[in-house]
Amino acid sequence: MDYKKTNAPTNTVTRDMIALSSDTGNVYETVCIIAKRANQISVEMKNDLEKKLQEFASFNDNLEEVFENREQIEISRYYEKLPKPTLIAAQEYQEGKVYYRNPAKEKEII
Repeated sequence: MDYKKTNAPTNTVTRDMIALSSDTGNVYETVCIIAKRANQISVEMKNDLEKKLQEFASFNDNLEEVFENREQIEISRYYEKLPKPTLIAAQEYQEGKVYYRNPAKEKEII
C-alpha cells in the first residue's frame, strides 16, 4: 500500500458507525480491524522515515554542537503532513481494501 498516494483526509471525520460495522455486524470488531491495519501502516511509515533519515544522518560524536540538517527537517515535515495511520486505515476499510477474517466465526460455520 502506498500511503503517500492515499485520498484519506488529514483531519478527523465523523463516520456512521452503523454503516461502518455492516460488514462485520459488530462495531468493536470493525474498530479492531481498523486498529490492526493502522498499526501495520504506522510501522511501515516509521521504517520508511527512519530509512530516509539515515541517508542524511551525521555520524559526529560531538555532543557540544548541534547541527541543523535541512534535509532531515524537510523530510520530517513532509511525514508530519501526511494523514495519520488511523485515518488511512479507516479510509481503506471503507473502500474495501482491507482483507480480514475471523477464525472463530469460521469454526462456528463449519
